Amino acid sequence: MEMNDKLPIIEFAFPGPLRDSLIAAIETGAKTSTSTLLRQYEVGNEALPAVGDTGCVVGSDGERLFALQTTGVDVVRLADVPLDHALAEGEGDTSVAQWRAGHMDFWTSAEIRAELGAEFEPDDDTLVVLERFAVVP
Repeated sequence: MEMNDKLPIIEFAFPGPLRDSLIAAIETGAKTSTSTLLRQYEVGNEALPAVGDTGCVVGSDGERLFALQTTGVDVVRLADVPLDHALAEGEGDTSVAQWRAGHMDFWTSAEIRAELGAEFEPDDDTLVVLERFAVVP
């Protein structure tokens, strides 16, 4: 059994084109951070990531691809997400406003509303978990 087979699964977005593009950005080194609403951890009854955590990224088809290790974690208000984090997400955003617009589209999508409740509406005070990571060779 390969090491990656024993690691917990890490999923980016939902299976499909967005997940595939995020994984490609990680593979090229463009994406070294991600953002998750604190509420998603709470609703899923999941522990927050911690420095040193290691998991295996899975593709849209469920295939285990490669390992990532958490190198930093911060919890901040949505209004306080810094530019360096937005840029490190590697999604082509050049400003925090652009990053926020794209993430708001995702965080208010039907899939996320199904997970967090139709009444959920992120705002400036919504807490966001900012996670930095590195690919494990």
